[in-house]
Amino acid sequence: MAEKTLKIKQVRSTIGHPKRQKLTMATLGLHRINHEREVKATPQILGMIEKVKHLITVEEV
Repeated sequence: MAEKTLKIKQVRSTIGHPKRQKLTMATLGLHRINHEREVKATPQILGMIEKVKHLITVEEV
């Protein structure tokens, strides 16, 4: 069974947020506002998305 793919987009800045959240954003591959990435919906990625959900938008592809 193929894993779902998610499109994540950074919509808010990481300035003023904890270093851990900045590192999570970098791990997701998001480095600036309006930057988009497509990632596979693994449990690890879903956990990271949950931690920074206030900074990003997520849609299923």
